[in-house]
Amino acid sequence: MGIAFVRTIILYIFVVAAVRLMGKRQIGELQPSELVVAVLISELAAIPMQETGIPLVSGIIPILTLIACEIILSAITLSSVKLRHFVTGKPSMLIRNGVIDQEEMKRLRFTLDDLMEEIRLCGYMSIDEIAFAVLETNGKLSVFPNSQNKPVTASMMKLKEQDGGLPVTLICDGMLSLPSLSHAGKDMAWIQKTLSKQKLAPQDVFLMTVDSLGKTIIVPKEKKP
Repeated sequence: MGIAFVRTIILYIFVVAAVRLMGKRQIGELQPSELVVAVLISELAAIPMQETGIPLVSGIIPILTLIACEIILSAITLSSVKLRHFVTGKPSMLIRNGVIDQEEMKRLRFTLDDLMEEIRLCGYMSIDEIAFAVLETNGKLSVFPNSQNKPVTASMMKLKEQDGGLPVTLICDGMLSLPSLSHAGKDMAWIQKTLSKQKLAPQDVFLMTVDSLGKTIIVPKEKKP
């Protein structure tokens, strides 16, 4: 029992490290080759995990081989467009200038129900709101509305909107980050002054951020009943 537990922990750590080498894609964003590798890794890890008589190396070596093949293939596809198209495929235009490409949908076995579902998930209710729809290589649908249904932006209204950039997290769950404070160009005196306005201490703050324009967001911790 103890041996099985230890083997499971070792394989778990090894598989997590192996998948980490594949990058930061989410499951829904995996390319076909990456999805195949992920499935095979889970199968290879399960065999020595269940059968304690099989050496761990019998599962580790095939997993290492698969990861090496995936990394090499990824490196080659960076420089070869033809191989990249062969391995990952090419995006397909399902709606062009508001017209559904029925032949392309048949070729991809992409039903009208699938198309309507994806359009609704993107926040649109009808086909006539869409100018272009592209089925990406990872299976997701990119939707581009026509000019009448595009959201209004500051540039359309000829407004000069200042961008505060990416907010810096100063306090997370009551823990103050001194490097982040320095990066934001603030000091402890500013922190104390800002929090004192809301009668808070750093340990009472769940989240505190500030951007380059000085916009500060403070979320106090919920008080326990």
